[in-house]
Amino acid sequence: MTSVARGQRVIGAATHYVENQPPVRTEIDEYALNLPLVDAVATFGAEWAHDELHEAGRLVGTSSFQRDATLANVHAPIALAHDRWGFRLDEVEYDPSYHRILGDAIARGAHTSAWVDPKPGAGVARAAMFMLFAQVEPGHACPVSMTHAAVASIRDSPWVADEWLPRLYSREYEPRLLPNEEKTSALIGMAMTEKQGGSDVRAGTTLGTYMGGHAYQITGHKWFCSAPMSDGFLVLAHTRRGNVDEGLGCLFVPRLLPRGMRNVFRIQQLKDKLGNRSNASASVEFDGTIGMLLGEPGRGVSTIIEMVQRTRLDCVLGTAAGMRQSVAEAVWHTRGRSAFGRLLVDQPAMTAVLADLAMESEAAMLTGLRLAQAFGADASDRDAALRRLATPVSKYWVTKRGPHHAYEAMECLGGNGYTESFPLARRYREQPVMSIWEGSGNVIALDALRALTKDPDSIAAFADELDTTAGASALLDGHVARTLALVAELAGAEPDDAQPQARRLTENLALAFQASLMLRHAPSAAADAFIAARLGDDRGAQYGVLARGTDAAAIVARH
Repeated sequence: MTSVARGQRVIGAATHYVENQPPVRTEIDEYALNLPLVDAVATFGAEWAHDELHEAGRLVGTSSFQRDATLANVHAPIALAHDRWGFRLDEVEYDPSYHRILGDAIARGAHTSAWVDPKPGAGVARAAMFMLFAQVEPGHACPVSMTHAAVASIRDSPWVADEWLPRLYSREYEPRLLPNEEKTSALIGMAMTEKQGGSDVRAGTTLGTYMGGHAYQITGHKWFCSAPMSDGFLVLAHTRRGNVDEGLGCLFVPRLLPRGMRNVFRIQQLKDKLGNRSNASASVEFDGTIGMLLGEPGRGVSTIIEMVQRTRLDCVLGTAAGMRQSVAEAVWHTRGRSAFGRLLVDQPAMTAVLADLAMESEAAMLTGLRLAQAFGADASDRDAALRRLATPVSKYWVTKRGPHHAYEAMECLGGNGYTESFPLARRYREQPVMSIWEGSGNVIALDALRALTKDPDSIAAFADELDTTAGASALLDGHVARTLALVAELAGAEPDDAQPQARRLTENLALAFQASLMLRHAPSAAADAFIAARLGDDRGAQYGVLARGTDAAAIVARH
């Protein structure tokens, strides 16, 4: 035999021997490894939740949870229109892995914990819990988010709230459609858009005819119904009482009526979606379906907007969770793989890309937690005004950054990243839904533009927020001055002149918000590098274009 010195590589000795690959990224504490999140949770007043978040971080970091995340997406839900005897079922069958994931998230309060115990920091703690689960399996986050958000639309209607809120607050998970009298927990879905309307919900044709009390009988369809196996749904319909058209109303539609009778809820098809495959989205038909009016007749949009604002918040949180997964996988891979004589993570071009991805992830996370803080039960009037503008602004920008961020992280893994054996291919397909759901780009940008004339208090609160870091960065100060000048210009412009600038306005506001948050809460080196990369004169269009002198290695090490 030929002797080989220790450490010497033998060419052609064994074709199947695997080397120069990182170990499997499992059996870890996803919370502990995310130092920026740990710091931010404490900064925004939820340090008391560290133990629960560490426990959740260890759970989602296990190989069994990661395996369930894969299975839930590989084995997509299927619609069961009828049973074997021909009776209508209108049910969706999920892989057991999906139920395990959803049950784990519900058990840890990722849905309604902030409503149940609204102490200071509760919204931030719930947001962090939501992100930990969404980081590994995002599809289940849809019903979790809608259940959290629906409380805001239901709570002021006691004829629904008294029975249903205790069930929404439960940490039990029961996937079966059981009679309401037997089921102590519930999840909530929503159905707003129609084939002919889309974002223009007032163009819907679904009709609710008054039956008495708060009840209406609904006829119509919904082109997108999210999480169709939920126990109840918020549905928009034009309501009529006798010969009087009341306008657009928000109705609560239970899947089951008293004593287990099935409400009419016909599942026409499940959508074959680009991503979000573990979660079912359906087209549904109502034909004499019973619903209970929430709020006042004709006030459907204002009633459901309370839910929409919070699901938009969760779009930011979900995108930030995806960015964290992308950064974690990219850094892990590059720390365990070598090329041209050194680790990938230590190669300056790669270090710059990783640092840029990491800064984007941190800025998105800080944005989400600051918004979550502003939605807290103890939020000041200023924060309430701030969130009305900052939520659509952040939803627009952060969610649009998600797909490109996922792609760049996927490229860090090379060919492996492009395969379904690694999670970033799934993440790349997942990120666009956050931008499309709850208002795509133009809808959101026009919402931000509308605030200039309809909600001046929100503009003032946003300006106050930016003023907290005035003088800390000349680049940011200049950007803020230009942005506020644009605000003043568009506030006095005709709609047709202002609307083409809606995206510019929203992007500028979002970058100012993120830069200010980074200055306040990230290490100064990371904050300065972020501002230079996003606002500097020599900024680039792609990730990895950083200012000279940036300590990229230190930024990456923190992530």
